[in-house]
Amino acid sequence: MSNLERDPAALLLECPAPDGFELLEPRLVPLGGPRAMEVRRTLPQRRRSLIGAWCFLDHYGPEPKQMVVPPHPHTGLATVSWLFAGEIEHRDSTGAHAMVRPGELNLMTAGHGIQHSEVSTDRSDVLHGAQLWLALPEAQREHPPFFERFIPEPVEVDDATVHVFIGALAGRESTATVFSPLVGAQIDLPAGGRVRLAVDPAFEHGVLADRAAVRMSGHDVPADHLGYLPPGSDVLELEAVDGPARIVLIGGEPFGERIVMWWNFVGRSHDDVVESRARWQAEVIAGAADDGRFGIIRDFDGPALPAPELPNVRLAPRG
Repeated sequence: MSNLERDPAALLLECPAPDGFELLEPRLVPLGGPRAMEVRRTLPQRRRSLIGAWCFLDHYGPEPKQMVVPPHPHTGLATVSWLFAGEIEHRDSTGAHAMVRPGELNLMTAGHGIQHSEVSTDRSDVLHGAQLWLALPEAQREHPPFFERFIPEPVEVDDATVHVFIGALAGRESTATVFSPLVGAQIDLPAGGRVRLAVDPAFEHGVLADRAAVRMSGHDVPADHLGYLPPGSDVLELEAVDGPARIVLIGGEPFGERIVMWWNFVGRSHDDVVESRARWQAEVIAGAADDGRFGIIRDFDGPALPAPELPNVRLAPRG
């Protein structure tokens, strides 16, 4: 999904470095105006902008809202769509046309540039899920765009059911293409249930508590919050402390690159973002090119989404 804020913050993204557990509170963001679906955003934040290459996490629902996101651009990132309930129709300028359904990963790698649309279907009366972004390393930032789907096979570990949709965990491995060491999984626990997961000690990890509070290696994570642990541990302990719990686990090696993110673009400099925005406005919004950097989408009834105005300051990369 797009970041539809009309005045997106000029977020300066830094490589995570602090020691110890952190609790990241959600920020409520309306997508698309006063009547829009409200999401709970836990990444990026001032205090933590990245967990591995994971640079964006929106958590939404369950609510009876219709999603209509017109064609919009992305550069320098990959979008990870993961639903708990509902159905969303995806179209993009690679020609991909797919349904996003619960338990099925939709991974769209923007690379040099892509545009896509997302619309909830008539079979979707409630939407509930997470939208995540991955920053692409500099070596792959200009990669040609592509789209993939992957349906993970669940595995039982202790009291948990685990669906691994990115990377490897608990003896399962996703075939989805990523360009840095990462993990992403849904973990379901019954009330009072516990699980001990062997994890890569080089990874930092984040735990999003979806529908109930959980405990992350001895630290409480309330519902809708994101718990963070730095690299160093080879075991992650999770416990459902407030009824049945659904968890989104993300992790990866610290990204270690200087990046800047604004609206739907990830670049390495202010000029990268300015150039991406100018190309989108000229080629797609003004119609100067039928098939430029962002390609074209067939069969979407309606105009593309204009980019917001840039802030009156230079966007300075950090890392």
